[in-house]
Amino acid sequence: MSSTLTEGGSESAENILLPMMALREVVMFPRSIIPLFVGRESSIKAIEEAIAEHDKKIFLVTQEFPEKEKPEPEDLYAVGTVSKILQMLRLPDGTIKVLFEGLYRAQWDSAADGKTFEEVYPMVNLKPIEDLPADVNVTEALVRSVHGALENFGKVNKKVAPETVLAISTIRTAGKLADSIMPHLKVEFAKKQIILEIIDPLKRLEAVYELLLGEIEIVSIEKRVKNRVKGQMEKNQREYYLNEQLKAINKEMGREDDPQAEAHDLEKQLEAKQMDDESRDRVLKEIKKLRQMAPSSAEYTVVRNYVDWVLDLPWNVYKSVELNITEARKIMDEDHFGLEKPKERILEYMAVQSLVDTIKGPILCLVGPPGVGKTSIARSIARAMDREFVRLSLGGVRDEAEIRGHRRTYVGALPGKIIHSLRRCDFSNPVICLDEVDKMSTDFRGDPSSALLEVLDPEQNNTFNDHYLDLDYDLSKVFFITTANDLNSIPIPLQDRMEIIRLPGYLETEKTQIAKKFLLPKQIKEHGLSTDNVAISDNAMVEIVQTYTREAGVRNLERELAKVCRKTAMKIVEADNDKTKSLHVTKTNLSSILGVHKFRHGASEEKSLIGVATGLAYTQVGGEMLMVEVVLMPGKGKVVITGKLGDVMQESAQAALSYIRSRSDLFGLKPNFHEKIDIHVHVPEGATPKDGPSAGITLCTAMASAFLNVPVRHDLAMTGEITLRGRVFPIGGLREKLLAAHRGLSKIVLIPSENEKDLKEVPNEILKDLEIIPVENMDEVLSHALDSLTAEELFRGKDDITPVALNLIKEEYQAPTH
Repeated sequence: MSSTLTEGGSESAENILLPMMALREVVMFPRSIIPLFVGRESSIKAIEEAIAEHDKKIFLVTQEFPEKEKPEPEDLYAVGTVSKILQMLRLPDGTIKVLFEGLYRAQWDSAADGKTFEEVYPMVNLKPIEDLPADVNVTEALVRSVHGALENFGKVNKKVAPETVLAISTIRTAGKLADSIMPHLKVEFAKKQIILEIIDPLKRLEAVYELLLGEIEIVSIEKRVKNRVKGQMEKNQREYYLNEQLKAINKEMGREDDPQAEAHDLEKQLEAKQMDDESRDRVLKEIKKLRQMAPSSAEYTVVRNYVDWVLDLPWNVYKSVELNITEARKIMDEDHFGLEKPKERILEYMAVQSLVDTIKGPILCLVGPPGVGKTSIARSIARAMDREFVRLSLGGVRDEAEIRGHRRTYVGALPGKIIHSLRRCDFSNPVICLDEVDKMSTDFRGDPSSALLEVLDPEQNNTFNDHYLDLDYDLSKVFFITTANDLNSIPIPLQDRMEIIRLPGYLETEKTQIAKKFLLPKQIKEHGLSTDNVAISDNAMVEIVQTYTREAGVRNLERELAKVCRKTAMKIVEADNDKTKSLHVTKTNLSSILGVHKFRHGASEEKSLIGVATGLAYTQVGGEMLMVEVVLMPGKGKVVITGKLGDVMQESAQAALSYIRSRSDLFGLKPNFHEKIDIHVHVPEGATPKDGPSAGITLCTAMASAFLNVPVRHDLAMTGEITLRGRVFPIGGLREKLLAAHRGLSKIVLIPSENEKDLKEVPNEILKDLEIIPVENMDEVLSHALDSLTAEELFRGKDDITPVALNLIKEEYQAPTH
């Protein structure tokens, strides 16, 4: 079909027929030249048809969905561009490269001449689209604006050649200018298609102007970003180059470690730590220092050690704990026999923690004699709570820096024991046992017990500051357990921060059960034996407890059982490792295995004596029997006190003597009876230090017995503090003292009446064998303590019997109801 070109460049308004080729993500504009690579079979056939039959003209239209290989009519836009094939080049891979020139807009209607979209390529009827007329003045104004924007665009976008900008700037027609600019703008094909479909040249140029201004802004931003990235890349390349040079230098100098690589590794480790921002910034500064130091410098080692210490700590890493009280009780019963009240108190803490997740770490202080299981019960607490356990011994610590560390200004400075302990843990909520907290001392280097005030204060230890780290570390989730033998050695402010739980000494029956269930199986296993090799009868076990050990705990008992196991091991080895050999220990052959008895069971006297009274003392190893002896000699009123007594005990002796002198007329003594005699007070076991006020009534009773020449009952023991008026004041450690009296085979025990309430803490098996008599003053003590029958025999037939002595003789002992 023939057609003629109009003034606008399009053909006459009548319909024309051309082959159609679909484009993907490309929009062809009139008066633009674009090279395209064509690979679809239908497109290649359409190009061949256009060259052969249609004077190299072809209709190019964009498909709406680029991913479709064979688009349907509804997938193609309605407006496209009639183009001319300027050049075609076939490539080895079967595709062709074609250079197209856009001629004019056209709208396609439908396939013609029986051609369908199912065939190789469609032939379509086209209707050319001509631009609408435009106002000259408006056009001129808009064209000038676009020319100015185009010039700026050419300056910021180096991809557009200056010649191209110059050529486009010569165009004065609105439609042609818009069509010439669009191929150079990087916008989405859908927006280009919208521009292509605008018939009004002014509206089209306005839209192009808007896109042009947007592209100028985007290109400017891209340029700034590119310059920044380029500068950063140059910096990184420079650093990389310098680092590589440093590596080469270090290699030449024989240095194996790369300080920059080490600093990089440290920074990676720091990123993984859950530290607060202040601490993180502090460590980053130290790492930056490392980068600038030579590894051979002394300061490098100091800084590196500091960073390693900080990064080795489990910052804010907590182990999730699900507390099961039943399981915890079972674990503690498996590990320890008895100790019911301490166990109950500890389980109460666990119960509270299971209900309140945010509870601060409790701070317990286990106080008791050696060997009762304070440290081991702390280990059981950690096992019951499924937490890590760290034991920290404070015995002999006298430097405050042992707790809080040394400042980094000192040579060889290190953190304190608390940070040392946390470094060995994987989590920040372990159980830390501060062992022997009462054995710390003080000197010119500071007071470590004062340093513990911050550690053991739940209100302060969430920001514990070690002198070496100089960073705040949270200790509030740590379960602190301290152990001590003597509460009096712990400063009051430190006691105030802890929950005191007393662990009393074991009864003989408890020791027997512990030996059978825990100690003997443990020693058999440690000595490579079996239960068939060693057997100890019940009577022999009781004999070992009574005559070979005298302690509140069970350590010496365990040593005696270890001796039995060693004897068995020797017997097996001498029999050529005959594992069938066994040793059966009975009460009869016990002395041949363990030797002679080390202690006499029952420390009380066998008969009543004048000037000898039995007291009860509470020591670091538990309760003890305390014998007090008083002897009168001719002299000048001198008082001699021996037995390595402390100041308090010596003052108690002076108070007892003053009490007797103040009541000399009631005792039937002359007012100046003491002026012609010397008084010697002695407490046996002179090598053992003794102190405390609880022996006051014992000292007074022994003196009164000596002055009155009346014996003291040998089966009676007593404890209590005396005043100058003869009143009996309460004492501590009643349970342990009654255990000692029971162990010493005493029958009667005099205690202060104010201590009667403490009898609830004493086991019934002890109370049923002892007659406990509460007393309020020394008159009651003497009425019970002095042996009336022996006194009657002593004074019978004498003329100088005092009224008080007669009362003592006539008064029959009546045991109070108890």
